[in-house]
This record gives sequence, structure tokens and C-alpha cells, in this order.
Amino acid sequence: MTSTTADVFSEMSEPSRRAVGAVAALAFVATVFAANWAINRFGIVSVGFGLRAPAAVFFAGLAFTLRDLVQRTLNKKAVIAAIVVGALCSAFVSPHLAFASGSAFLVSELCDFAVYTPLARTRPITAGVASNTVGAAVDSYLFLSLAFGSLAFFWGQVVGKTWVTLATLAVLLAARTALRARAGSNVV
Repeated sequence: MTSTTADVFSEMSEPSRRAVGAVAALAFVATVFAANWAINRFGIVSVGFGLRAPAAVFFAGLAFTLRDLVQRTLNKKAVIAAIVVGALCSAFVSPHLAFASGSAFLVSELCDFAVYTPLARTRPITAGVASNTVGAAVDSYLFLSLAFGSLAFFWGQVVGKTWVTLATLAVLLAARTALRARAGSNVV
């Protein structure tokens, strides 16, 4: 019998699953902080196709996948806590950006619960892609409205987050293939 990404976490011991969740939560918090730091450090950057977006876009795209992993390994309350802690840490960079990103992440997380949660158990890769797509649009709209009072960078935000989602998907598919191969080699 081969292992799939869907059952990798259910096969883990509770302490191992919680450890993975804790690392993912810390990485999420660091990613939120890094996103707000990147805006202050690099400002607006090119994301391809002649589009531009705040430099945070690449970190925000990664944050969506980490957020899904926290939900999968811990729970929804842990996700909300990680968002709040990430926003609080970001206040050291910029209180204005921290409020904008924290608010956008919280609202997009509610959408994520509606998209990711029902799909995650049976179709984790599909769940991640679908929730990242919805999250990218909602987060981009809210963040840009609150942080800049303009949606001028909306499509740049969506494209930048899509690049990160595709890169993350490639890593997840490679991990899934490796897990299946490992499980297959362990079959007697």
C-alpha cells in the first residue's frame, strides 16, 4: 500500500504531527514578518508580464501554503493565533502594514476555511491550489485597499502569488512522489 499526501499526517504520531504544525506556524509568522519587511526594504517589484506589486507578494504567497499546513497539522485556532502573532511581530516594521496584512490574512483565512477545509482530507493538493487562488484574490484586494488605498497593483499581486503557489505545488508534488516511492520500497 502506498502513502499519499492525504494520509501522511494521519499516519504520523500526534507529537510528530504537532511538531510539524509548530514549525509551520513559526514559519508562517516569520513569513508574515518578512513580507512586511520586504515592502519597506524593496518597495514595488516586477512580477512578470509587465506587472508590478509590493515586494511582500512573494512571501504572502508562501504564507498561504504554510497557513494550510498549520490548519492540517494543528487546527483552525492555531491558524488564527499565527496570523495575530505574525501581525503583532510585523508592527515592529510598520504598524500600518501590520494592520493591513493582519486584516487581509484574517479575512482571507475565513475564505480559506470555506475552500481548503472541505477538500483537504481527500484532495490536499487541489485544496491547496484552490484555497491559494481564493486567498490570493481576497488578500490582495483587502491588503492593497488598506495599505495603499488603491488596487493599482491587484493583478501584480495575483500573478506574484500565483508564481509562489506554482513553485510550492512543484515542491509538494515532488515530496508526494518521494513519499510514495519510500512507502513502496518499504512494502515487503
